[in-house]
Amino acid sequence: MIVRVSAVAALGLIASLGTAWAADSAPARVRGTIDQVEGRVLHITARNGQKLTVTLAADAKVVEVSKIDIGAIKPNSYVGTAAAPQPDGTLKALEVHVFPESMRGTGDGHRPFDLGPNSTMTNGTVGSVVGTHDRTITINYQGGEKTVLVPADVPIVTFEPGTPDEVKPGAHVILAATKAADGSLSADRINVGKDGLTPPM
Repeated sequence: MIVRVSAVAALGLIASLGTAWAADSAPARVRGTIDQVEGRVLHITARNGQKLTVTLAADAKVVEVSKIDIGAIKPNSYVGTAAAPQPDGTLKALEVHVFPESMRGTGDGHRPFDLGPNSTMTNGTVGSVVGTHDRTITINYQGGEKTVLVPADVPIVTFEPGTPDEVKPGAHVILAATKAADGSLSADRINVGKDGLTPPM
């Protein structure tokens, strides 16, 4: 049975996913759309068109990814951003996720990511915010700082407790799957886009 995740558990879930992003031996990230649900077995079409089957744990937890306004990015917000390098050494955001305050410190740092060619993931505290539409922000993390351009059309999201009802055909999801020796995939948590949103990470 897929369970509803409490607010506290949801935050722990995002912390685990953030840790997975940081690890060299991270579980395989699955991004795609659910085609069919058979009990705990999900049939998913990945964004690259690959057909995948993922078995959820009996107590799998659900986290909702919801869209928020760019105005949520403020000085002292704790954020993460997948971004692409720019010729001048700055970064251009591909997405930004604003963590709940209780998640401050999650995945702090700057590291390679797999959202696009040469993409990176930076988690840290927002310093300055310049601009009203396209915005330029600084992100401070332990050992460094990055300057990131956040275009007005870049998706900005946050995380909320989800429900089992959201794990259904047509839902857009992202999850960190464990691959067994036989090649089968399993997961004990899943992130689902709210109201048809495609999780942008």
